[in-house]
Amino acid sequence: MSRPGTARPGSARLGSARLAAVPQLPDFVLTERLGSGTYATVFKAYSKSKRRQVVAIKCIQKSNLNKAATDNLLTEIEILKNVRHPHIVELKDFQWDRNNIYLIMEYCSGGDLSRFIHSKRTLPEYLAKRFGQQLAMALQFLRSKNISHMDLKPQNILLSSRDNPVLKLADFGFAQYMGDEARMTSLRGSPLYMAPEMFCNTKYDARVDLWSLGVILYEALFGRAPFYSRSYAELEVKIRDTRPVEIPQGIQISGKCRDLLLGLLQRDPNQRITFEEFFNHPFIDLEHVPSHDSLDKAVAIVTEAVKYDEEGSHAEAVKKYCDALEYFVPAVHYETDESKKDVLRKRVMEYMARAEELKSMIKPAEEEEPTNEDGEDDGREATPKEAETLWEMAGSCTRLHQALKRAAIAELRAEHELYDSALEEYKHALEELLSLLEAEPKGRRRDLLHMEVEKLLNHAQAVKDYKNMMKRDAPRLSDSGERYNDSRDDMNRCVVQ
Repeated sequence: MSRPGTARPGSARLGSARLAAVPQLPDFVLTERLGSGTYATVFKAYSKSKRRQVVAIKCIQKSNLNKAATDNLLTEIEILKNVRHPHIVELKDFQWDRNNIYLIMEYCSGGDLSRFIHSKRTLPEYLAKRFGQQLAMALQFLRSKNISHMDLKPQNILLSSRDNPVLKLADFGFAQYMGDEARMTSLRGSPLYMAPEMFCNTKYDARVDLWSLGVILYEALFGRAPFYSRSYAELEVKIRDTRPVEIPQGIQISGKCRDLLLGLLQRDPNQRITFEEFFNHPFIDLEHVPSHDSLDKAVAIVTEAVKYDEEGSHAEAVKKYCDALEYFVPAVHYETDESKKDVLRKRVMEYMARAEELKSMIKPAEEEEPTNEDGEDDGREATPKEAETLWEMAGSCTRLHQALKRAAIAELRAEHELYDSALEEYKHALEELLSLLEAEPKGRRRDLLHMEVEKLLNHAQAVKDYKNMMKRDAPRLSDSGERYNDSRDDMNRCVVQ
């Protein structure tokens, strides 16, 4: 095995692709260099004919191309020419001259997902879920055309912008047309994100993309890939190990998220969840992805909720209000007009408040268990085992019950991306819990209370950080094309043809 950053014999990996001078194209003005990768240098450019159009131009020196690299490039162009999808970077055109081939791509100003994750250290689950949905839609589209990406990793996933980013799958240099029965033997991709069967077996198939998706989701949630290593030798040992991938302790995730991770990160591809199971998984929840009909669905359901409410059928009304919220939140994301977004957010707040009010009428607050819309114990699946008993140990302490309820509401509102309201609830819950903690005598309940406070402080800070990041005047995320810079990769691309 080669060391990180080195090529294998027979590899399609080439030397540095840095161009001596900025190329000249008749229709574009090339400006800043975004980065350099295996055999391409990428520039930000402006169109001369289309006013204010910004693009990214990937320049490939012909002299660097061996047969394997040429085949990969031709496949990339062929695939990108024939795909148009909101979550796949667009190939606008391609040109060539005596020295270079130019891929004129959609420009994504938000940088890549790797940079985004590293800047935040970890992503909150609701953001990881949103990104997972977008990747699922892109992959579902590719599967409908029998295309496998073969090099899924955060560096190959771009963000459309710095505020309210949309993911765009990019870099199809290793992509292949592969039906369900197709098998491959050549090693391709990035080792840190490469499925074990690519190393351990002589053949593999499209299911390697599912493993890579699991690694990406894992890294987004926990800050590191499951096989993170300081050397290639260490990485190879971890990949060839037969023990199951473990979910780290200390960062709380929902049961649905845990189930998806463990399903994707099965070493044996025959035990891994299928593409269909992935697309239909309740954590991915493609039914509630933002779309043009999200608002219509929300309005139809909330109309039923109001009817039940007026009739005094409170339990039915609560269920319908919560069902409607599952569509209202995507509707907010889909709306592009900021004034309309604000109106929708206010409606979400009103319906959520009414649902909470009705819940308290159905069951006294002192006895109420914190639940989310799915009727599951809120956070119970994700809370460390020692903290699960805090609600039970609250006993007759009404203040503690109320504070824990406010904390549950804060978590729910954060999940629905009502960040200002969530932070307000976190503030009140933490003020009360800190006051109770100060007066609580030493013992088991004090320990659990301390753990709950720590958890809520971390969650509130994550919401605050994300909210600040979404502001237009937030510190700029790098759009310097780090995805093309091999020095940012944990392990450089290796290919054997």
